[in-house]
Amino acid sequence: MTRIAFIGLGNMGGPMAANLVKAGHVVRGFDLVPALRDEARAAGVEIAASGSETVKDVDAIVTMLPAGKHVRAVWAEIVPRAKAGAVVIDSSTIDVESARAAHAVAAEHGLKSLDAPVSGGTGGARAGTLTFMCGGSGEAFAAAKPILEKMGKRIVHCGGDGAGQAAKICNNMILGATMIVTCEAFVLAEKLGLSHQALFDVASTSSGQSWSLTTYCPVPGPVPGSPANNSYKPGFAAALMLKDLKLAQEAAQSAGAETPIGAHAAELYEKYNEAGNEGADFSGIIQYLRTAKSN
Repeated sequence: MTRIAFIGLGNMGGPMAANLVKAGHVVRGFDLVPALRDEARAAGVEIAASGSETVKDVDAIVTMLPAGKHVRAVWAEIVPRAKAGAVVIDSSTIDVESARAAHAVAAEHGLKSLDAPVSGGTGGARAGTLTFMCGGSGEAFAAAKPILEKMGKRIVHCGGDGAGQAAKICNNMILGATMIVTCEAFVLAEKLGLSHQALFDVASTSSGQSWSLTTYCPVPGPVPGSPANNSYKPGFAAALMLKDLKLAQEAAQSAGAETPIGAHAAELYEKYNEAGNEGADFSGIIQYLRTAKSN
């Protein structure tokens, strides 16, 4: 039986920690929000008094936090207090520089570490079907994989320190851009008198096929499980998509990469968020695009 610390028990971290409990692990958790601590306790997570208390005598530590600055601060606090041989896993989506800085803290104290951001949203977190994109040494990946398999369906070793974060932001840049053009196609179809179902039936079996269309269709009807059929309740909130697109642009600037479509996707999601849609699903941007004026 593995003893696991879990810091960050929000919409993603809470269900992930609960799945570790269901798998038979002893999970000790912490979050700054009392309500989230209560929810995790109800799911079988032992609640500690602080982040430092959480990591006492555990075999593995998982963090799921909002941004790179939080990961840096929390790892600086907990890593020196972790026992020898523990593996430290960060499943937040953060900038590559912060991920590599966190790895450096772990290495300084002789601990194995992994950056392992996820794809699959809150539904995947609850169902235990997340994809983990992992960066770190082969030894760290081998140590972490049995734990990640209790929370996810696909565990991919992407390379060295920071490679998981690099894979995540590249993937979500694709996702954000393809969702926008999928929405644009449905808006154009509406103006041309083509039904949603007709466009779906053609594009889903033709060269226009994508995950944004066949799994997460942005209009009601063709894919019953998509947020479009539930008033665009997230799923994956527009604020989180904007965060990931901005991370991709920061990385592109740092690496000297030209990403004009990714940059424009970030601009559109920023406008969508500024219009008060931060908490809506990112596929709801179709509602903004229906009324947006061409520059």
